[in-house]
Amino acid sequence: MQIFLYLCTKIQVSPMSREKEIYRITLWGSVVNILLTALKFAAGILGASAAMIADAVHSLSDLLTDFVVLLFVRISSRPADSNHPYGHGKYETLATTIVAVALLVAGGVLLAEGVEKIVAAIHGQALPMPGRIALWAALISIAAKELIYQLTARVARRVQSSALEANAWHHRTDALSSIATAAGIGGALLFGGQWAILDPIAAVLVSIFILVAAGKLLHEAIQDLLEKRLPEEVEEEIRRIVAEDPEMSELHKLRTRRVGSVYSIDMHIRMSGDVSLYESHRHSMLLEDRLRQRFGPDTLVSIHVEPLKVGGEYRPN
Repeated sequence: MQIFLYLCTKIQVSPMSREKEIYRITLWGSVVNILLTALKFAAGILGASAAMIADAVHSLSDLLTDFVVLLFVRISSRPADSNHPYGHGKYETLATTIVAVALLVAGGVLLAEGVEKIVAAIHGQALPMPGRIALWAALISIAAKELIYQLTARVARRVQSSALEANAWHHRTDALSSIATAAGIGGALLFGGQWAILDPIAAVLVSIFILVAAGKLLHEAIQDLLEKRLPEEVEEEIRRIVAEDPEMSELHKLRTRRVGSVYSIDMHIRMSGDVSLYESHRHSMLLEDRLRQRFGPDTLVSIHVEPLKVGGEYRPN
C-alpha cells in the first residue's frame, strides 16, 4: 500500500531521481513477472491448459523486457562524453524499440496460435478442457498485471520515459492475454467442451489490439531515432520564451529533436549590431536558463546570435 500511495502522488521529479524512479517501478514489475511466470507454468501443467502455458511464456517475455529497460535506462543516464557529446539518451529510445518489437512478436505469436486453434476447431478437432486452477491463475494475473500497468504508466508519464511507457504496455498486454485465457477457460468450464473455441477467438481479438499498440510505440521510437522535430506546440512555446526578451528578434533556423527524454533546441537569433559581445552572451545565457527552467535542466540548447539585417544586409546598428 505504501508503494501504491507513493507512486500515485504527483511530485516534481529531479533529473537525479529519474533513474531511481524508473528502476524502482521496473523492479516491482520484475518481481510480479517472476511470481506470475512460475504460477502460470504450474497452473498450465497441473490444469492441462495449453492457453495458460502460452500465457506463462508471455509473462516470461515481460520479465525479459524488464531487464532490457533496466539495462538501457542505466546506459542512457550516463553523462555526455567525448564519443557522445549529446549524451546517451538515444539508448532509451533504442530500449523502446526493442520492447515494441517484443510486443509485435508476442502479438504475432498469439494471433497465429489463435487462428490455428480456430481452424482446427472448425475442422472438428476437439480442443482440450482446462482445469479450474488455470482459471484462478488467469484471474490473479489480470488483477496483478493491470495494477502494475497503472503504476508503471503513471511513473512513465511523470518522468517522461518512452521506454518505461512501452514496458507498461507490455504489462497490459499480459493482462489482456490473461483475459482471453480466462474467457476461454471459463467458457469451457461453464458451458462444456464445445465452447472451448472461445479461448482462441478472444486471443485473436486481443492479439490485434497488442499489435496496434506495439505498432504505435515502434512508430514513435523510430521517429525519434530519425530526428523528428518536436511537436508544433512545443516549438511555439520556444518562440514565446524567446519573445520575452525585447532585445532578441527574428528567431529563425529553429531545429528541435528529442535525445531520449531530453529536448535538443538549436536556433538563430538576431540582435542589434551595436550590442557588445558581453551583452550578447549574457542575453543568450538568460535565454538558455529560461528554456531549461521550462523543459528541464538537461535540455540541450545552442543559440547563434547574428546582427540585424536592413535591406538584406547586416548592419552594425
